[in-house]
Amino acid sequence: MAKTKTAFFCQNCGAQFPKWVGQCSSCKEWNTIVEEVVQKEDKKSWKADKVAKQANKPLRVSEITQEKELRLDSLDQEFNRVLGGGLVPGSLTLLGGEPGIGKSTLLLQIALKLPYKILYVSGEESQRQIKMRADRIQPNSENCYILTETKTQNIFQQVSTIEPDLVVIDSIQTLHTDYIESAAGSISQIRECTAELIKFAKESHTPVILVGHITKDGTIAGPKILEHMVDTVLQFEGDRNYVYRILRSLKNRFGSTAELGIYEMQGSGLREVNNPSEVLISKNDEDLSGTAIAATVEGMRPLLIEIQALVSTAVYGTPQRSATGFNAKRLNMLLAVLEKRAGFKLGAKDVFLNITGGISVDDPAIDLAVMAAILSSNSDIAIEKGICFAAEVGLAGEIRPVQRVDQRILEAEKLGFSKIFVSKNNKIGLKQSGIQIQKVSKIEDVVAHLFG
Repeated sequence: MAKTKTAFFCQNCGAQFPKWVGQCSSCKEWNTIVEEVVQKEDKKSWKADKVAKQANKPLRVSEITQEKELRLDSLDQEFNRVLGGGLVPGSLTLLGGEPGIGKSTLLLQIALKLPYKILYVSGEESQRQIKMRADRIQPNSENCYILTETKTQNIFQQVSTIEPDLVVIDSIQTLHTDYIESAAGSISQIRECTAELIKFAKESHTPVILVGHITKDGTIAGPKILEHMVDTVLQFEGDRNYVYRILRSLKNRFGSTAELGIYEMQGSGLREVNNPSEVLISKNDEDLSGTAIAATVEGMRPLLIEIQALVSTAVYGTPQRSATGFNAKRLNMLLAVLEKRAGFKLGAKDVFLNITGGISVDDPAIDLAVMAAILSSNSDIAIEKGICFAAEVGLAGEIRPVQRVDQRILEAEKLGFSKIFVSKNNKIGLKQSGIQIQKVSKIEDVVAHLFG
């Protein structure tokens, strides 16, 4: 029998130590070091009868042949957009998110839609529980196989029998392998099980999707190396008080990490939101102060979002600054610019900012809309309907240009807006447009146009 040895791992960051210590020198957390038994054995391939491949030889860059990358269509436009066009054969995708946000629902929904052979492996729910959800989403599916198993060796036996085109693991923290003698969910088990799945995916050219738990601070549970090992890391997020869910790409070896997918949670599953601008803008007929529309871009998709601001006199002496869906430090910077460059005295007033729809935006192109909403609430004068904004504001109060302004203008025109404020320095390639383009160079010009 192979020699057994022990090692010490940090349960927070996955760092390895030769002996127990009180504080992890990597992440500085206390009492996170635990001892795990590592069993050294000769590891077999995921497929016992697989013929060993010859060792790879180095090739010149000019000698490497490049073929067109074929992707597996998930039949979900939002999921395909975030992945960069679909699932790449042999890729490993990690999907993280809060408990109950809809990770399992999303993957089961995709598995039930596909005409390919799918193996859905669950270590958290029984087959009857999954069947109840499947009946609610799409009752009739002959290509999705449900397996409740946590041992990787047994999973690979079923894979060899079924030979699926896609494997879904829910979740990686529940798996364990015989090669490591430690509890499921431990650092060494997660790392070893992921390594076995990577070997299977690369050798069989079968895409694998893993579901990952997250910690209380929002990061994916387990060692940080888990995110380095996989090809794609997706984050499924949303506010429980809203029906909308957002799928983001944090890492993608086969596409952009700037793409965004939006879903609406319904009783029959998740519905793709093809035109999110219409659902992110409220349909109020009354003119309300403190509201402005901003044209932003997430990945390749232009969005129009509604920004609400409330400015009131501070009652308790120290003014409050609160922002939901927007960077609070950037809000303070914009308030300082308004006070210094535009002459508005906001230092003794409470300022509350909210981006409707429960989404978070870090695009600097919404700066001008944020300022307009604050000024509208401060003066209690509503901004005319049909006006939107797409510009960044600098510390000197100048209106700075933003990227892909043509897409923002076309999106605003498509939704029926009549005027858009942009920077005077933006180069606009549109020859003709049905929307009035108002070019401004400083914040004083905007104030004069809106409240003059």
